[in-house]
Amino acid sequence: MAIFQSADFLIPQEQMLPDWAVIACDQFTSEPEYWEAVRAQAEGKPSAYHIIFPEAEFGNETQNAKRIVEIQQTMYDYANADFFRRYPDAMIYVERTLTDGSIRRGIVGTVDLEEYEYAHETDAKIRATERTVYERIPARVKIREGAVMETSHVLMLADDVEDLLIGSVAAKKEQLPLLYDFDLMQGGGHITGRLIAGADLLSLMGQFEKYYHAMDEKYRRLRSDPLYFAVGDGNHSLASAKAIWEKLHELVPENHPARYAMVELVNIHEPSLLFEPIHRVVKVKEAKDIDRLLDAVKTVCAEDGYPLQYTAGKKSGTLYLDPNVGTLPIGILQPILDHFTDAHGGTMDYIHGEEVTRNLGRNKNCISFVLPPFQKDDFFRSIATDGVLPRKTFSMGHAEEKRYYLEARRISG
Repeated sequence: MAIFQSADFLIPQEQMLPDWAVIACDQFTSEPEYWEAVRAQAEGKPSAYHIIFPEAEFGNETQNAKRIVEIQQTMYDYANADFFRRYPDAMIYVERTLTDGSIRRGIVGTVDLEEYEYAHETDAKIRATERTVYERIPARVKIREGAVMETSHVLMLADDVEDLLIGSVAAKKEQLPLLYDFDLMQGGGHITGRLIAGADLLSLMGQFEKYYHAMDEKYRRLRSDPLYFAVGDGNHSLASAKAIWEKLHELVPENHPARYAMVELVNIHEPSLLFEPIHRVVKVKEAKDIDRLLDAVKTVCAEDGYPLQYTAGKKSGTLYLDPNVGTLPIGILQPILDHFTDAHGGTMDYIHGEEVTRNLGRNKNCISFVLPPFQKDDFFRSIATDGVLPRKTFSMGHAEEKRYYLEARRISG
């Protein structure tokens, strides 16, 4: 079984990496000054900045089309440049030192897009975690369409309670050849990468087989189709890669490079991987709608359950969402909020941070809901039983802790 696979990696020369590695394109969308600083640092140098399209820099249709052509030409130039170091049939062990000093460990490889699906209800072995916003896919498809190489900001989650995968590599990391070791730009912390190849790769693939077997057994007991991996960050990019492969798969060989997409695999049980709920604030049209909305939420509550704190003006309290309605609190709450705003009007906002959320709930005609912390043990089971979660359900760390584009690989001639 080869769901998570090795790849032929391209990595720039080490002295180039501080200017090359750039954070995920969907971060700092409201802070153009961040991307201005990145652009200034990358100007006139080989950099991943020149082969991605930051969402903060989207313009009109004509401007976007011109930028995409430039990106694809730059990809072609880079793919044929001599500044890459080439590592065939490999994976990469990564340690990312975050801004708080903790270390997030991962393995960079590729996933088989035939085994991935982003639909709401699916039995695929790799699934989206949050609902895909289809309007965001076409622009990303255009970027990947015709591209000769890829780099990636996708973080893939494994439900590896026994730490079979990353733990087995970390135990012998000092024996692995060092590929890179440098500080990331714009306060992104530090990153090191080590080569997994040859006998080390074969040993790791054996651990993957053990992991797949453990997942098969777990979901057999749950009487559900096994879920091996779930997308943590970058689902729209992965969905775009899937869309391209669906167009190509009848036209190219079965093992074409475009069948696979680069990701970094991290263990959901990694202590440094922060899973934080994204809270909700609803602004209603009339003051009386506050009580109407609270009454609607109470229809999915019980005497005991998931605590949901609310603030509405000077009023506040705690409701308890009924765990018999859903596995995760947001899966219970969001349909109620969506139905209410559809029926009565109003707007919804998605907020990071409990205190900020409570403060917003004190504004006129507003009510805020602070969701309880995520229980990592329930996360995969919820995806398997309830389907993908609503958009903006959770955040994995702060913006500057997202994955940087670093490694590359060819996906076409």
